Amino acid sequence: MLASSKLASSKRIRIRVIAGLTILLALLLVTRLYFVQVVDGSDYRDEAAAQYTQSSNHVFNRGSISLTAKDGTERVAALQESGFTLAVNAQFISKSEALYNQLSSVVEGLERAAFIESLSDKDDPYVVIKRRLSPETAEAVQALNIEGVGAYPEKWRRYPHGSLAAHVLGYVGYGPEGDERVGIYGIEQFFNDVLSRTDGGLYVNFFAQVFAGIGEAISGDLSQREGDITLTIEPDVQSYLEKLLADTAAEWNTSQTIGVVIDPNTGAIKAMATNPTFNPGEYGVVEDPSTFTNPIVQSRFEMGSIIKALTIAAGLDAGVVTADTTYNDRGSVTLNGATIHNYDGGARGVVPVQEILNQSLNTGATFVSRQLGHERMREYFYGYGFNEKTGIRLPGEVENSVSNLEVDRDLEFATAAFGQGIALTPIATVRALSTLANGGKLIKPHVVASVDYEVGGSSDLTPEASRQVLKPETSAEISRMLAIVTDEALLGGRRARDRHSIALKTGTAQIAKPGGGYYDNLYNHTYFGYFPAYEPEFLVFLMARRPQGARYASQTLTEPFFKMADFLLNYYNVSPDR
Repeated sequence: MLASSKLASSKRIRIRVIAGLTILLALLLVTRLYFVQVVDGSDYRDEAAAQYTQSSNHVFNRGSISLTAKDGTERVAALQESGFTLAVNAQFISKSEALYNQLSSVVEGLERAAFIESLSDKDDPYVVIKRRLSPETAEAVQALNIEGVGAYPEKWRRYPHGSLAAHVLGYVGYGPEGDERVGIYGIEQFFNDVLSRTDGGLYVNFFAQVFAGIGEAISGDLSQREGDITLTIEPDVQSYLEKLLADTAAEWNTSQTIGVVIDPNTGAIKAMATNPTFNPGEYGVVEDPSTFTNPIVQSRFEMGSIIKALTIAAGLDAGVVTADTTYNDRGSVTLNGATIHNYDGGARGVVPVQEILNQSLNTGATFVSRQLGHERMREYFYGYGFNEKTGIRLPGEVENSVSNLEVDRDLEFATAAFGQGIALTPIATVRALSTLANGGKLIKPHVVASVDYEVGGSSDLTPEASRQVLKPETSAEISRMLAIVTDEALLGGRRARDRHSIALKTGTAQIAKPGGGYYDNLYNHTYFGYFPAYEPEFLVFLMARRPQGARYASQTLTEPFFKMADFLLNYYNVSPDR
């Protein structure tokens, strides 16, 4: 009886082991099927295509980049296109003219003279005749069965919206060694490792591939996991902003125009653009390489009087001034041997702090800076993030130049108070200005909403606000004061909107000379505003570099700002607050 019991127990163990092995094998087969059909599906399609043409070397592959439309749907802005390259081994070709006649019967657009010239070197084993052939044309070439002639699978990067969001996207070109295509500028560069696809995917050991994918999913190393990128950029808002910048550049003959539309509460950037721009799919035609750089993150400028809003907000928050606090404006003030003037040199007499914003008074910003004192003003300006990068996920972000805030002289703090003597990136400026609109929080501006990984699901990359810079009541008060600028001061209130309050400030900054001092006739114009003023959904920042024929930003940027504001209010059907 005991022997019979042991035999039965042994059978049960064997059955369980066999069942366990069967289940494990089934799981491995299902996993392998997933990789064959989903992960490596495109590779196998390329291999199948190569079977009826000829085998090819590495076929370029890359993930997609999409924009997020207002309704939440995605519009692909960068993707892979597939086709074939017609190539000839010149060593097998004795009669170029005859070959041309054969191929031109099935391939459109072949130029006779160029074709014959390309085959003049009979030692060249791989002469590219035409790229981006359709599968049908490739089949027709193969059907000719000509020795030394082949159609090879290829993929290329396509940007279906042309130049739309070019400075955000970047482009794909050949890297330093010239034999591998990589992302250059923009998202293509910053997320190159995510967008790139591993070479030789068909021949990776199955078990290594499975467990590598699991390891990536567990480790959370996002930079090493292949995926597709979704941006916060809204395509129609981006398109409208780009047209405004182009029109402004043409009207005022600027060297550059810049614009950002951001949700000041979350930091999600709805549009980011620079003019001149380029088409990422045709980057080779650009003559000036500086066109590719994104000045919103890669350049810094003295921002001028829009910084006065931040200075006064600091004064309000510290309790050293209120909107009704008065000072005696004499038109100029001398500090450390240098004299600061108002933009027109005029004196206003005894005026309240509100007039510093209404009339953009340099002497008033100086007054507030002195009420704050060096240490407290430095603390607020660093609180706005001026001593750090924003960390936006775009390549080449430069640091702000705020060393003047480390010089304990009244002059440096006075000039910083009205936006001269310190140089900021536009993205850092937008980040700081957003604190005025959103209840005093320092946000993290971002253009990437999420990454959809091939293995391991997706990741929401929306960052959280980093810290509280101003009291909520300070944010409300400075918003009220900036709304008065729109309703009463700007062009006599003629730009005020009946149904929506708008908080704004203009700025005009003199451009520094290389050896010191400032030009008398060269300016950068800046303009920002948010709306509705007390529960804002959007903040718009505009900049015109070296405009011709106008000294003040109110002349050059008022029209494009309000066009942008009206577009956003209507496009998003923003509820009126009046």
